[in-house]
Amino acid sequence: MAKKEKIKVHFLQRKASVHAFSAEFIFNDVRQRLKHLIDSKVFISKYTSSGLFKRLYITIEAFFHQGEVNHITGDVHFLATFLKKRKTVLTVLDCIFMQRSSGIARWIFQYFWLKIPVAKSRFVTAISEATKQDIIKYTNCDPNKVIVIPVAVNTLFQPHPKPFNKKKPVLLHIGLAENKNLMRLMEAIKDIDCHLSIIGKLREEHVKELEARGIDYSYAYHISNEEMVQKYVECDILAFASTFEGFGMPIIEANYIERPVITGNVTSMPWVAGDSACLVDPFDVASIKDGILKIINDDAYREQLVAKGRVNRERFDPDRIAMMYYDLYQKIQQD
Repeated sequence: MAKKEKIKVHFLQRKASVHAFSAEFIFNDVRQRLKHLIDSKVFISKYTSSGLFKRLYITIEAFFHQGEVNHITGDVHFLATFLKKRKTVLTVLDCIFMQRSSGIARWIFQYFWLKIPVAKSRFVTAISEATKQDIIKYTNCDPNKVIVIPVAVNTLFQPHPKPFNKKKPVLLHIGLAENKNLMRLMEAIKDIDCHLSIIGKLREEHVKELEARGIDYSYAYHISNEEMVQKYVECDILAFASTFEGFGMPIIEANYIERPVITGNVTSMPWVAGDSACLVDPFDVASIKDGILKIINDDAYREQLVAKGRVNRERFDPDRIAMMYYDLYQKIQQD
């Protein structure tokens, strides 16, 4: 029997301007898991996505790096403009840029980051059901064109059960962007005896607010993946009451480490968490506080969340997710 020829997939990737969790990890993992099935090449844009001329340059540059399958892996959606539609997959990680912009800037984002790229792609993948619905809302495209393929967790995250510290639990909070909701979390826990472990470089206003509320806290930033895992291991609760997420990776990471999760009841978070998290209104301080106290005080409820997290994490099996991408590549290559 003749050996099956690998599909030639060209990954068109942004030039990252900062070090952060992003598409780079997601698709490095996918390529490794599919290396026996695809012949992959990665083309990183010469310039970061900033300014008209740089963006025009990297859009033209992408035209000259096409393969049997072209996969734009997020953020630089406009690279699809001059690519062959029937050979192109576009991944959209989230549409938060639509919420953060207004006026002419919002119009530009809608057309050049969503409407035109989606129209110029054979398939669009979204990392959550919430992101899929946003894409459809902003482009009015055929819902069948948008396929939900979730994100796989780094294999460094493995179960680390430990006794719950009811006397003074450690709450892990990740991120300092406005949507991460640190200010409301601080207000919610000011009367709870706990330690707040923050991932992110605190600004002066954060420190003032933490000290004004008498919160026991620590923080770390620019840490390695191994150090990040250790932060989960050390915590008792993941406090992830975000107001917006395209996905919500910390939820699944906590599921893997086997820690109870409190998260927002908006955007992608209920879909990602399923029934493995305490869902709260992230805009309501009282709701956040009540959820944290319930996890601390109700042993049976807390253990139930952890047990359901063991089930929920199976939805995000890395090999299964990689094969979902391979199925798309096959459809395009066979066309």
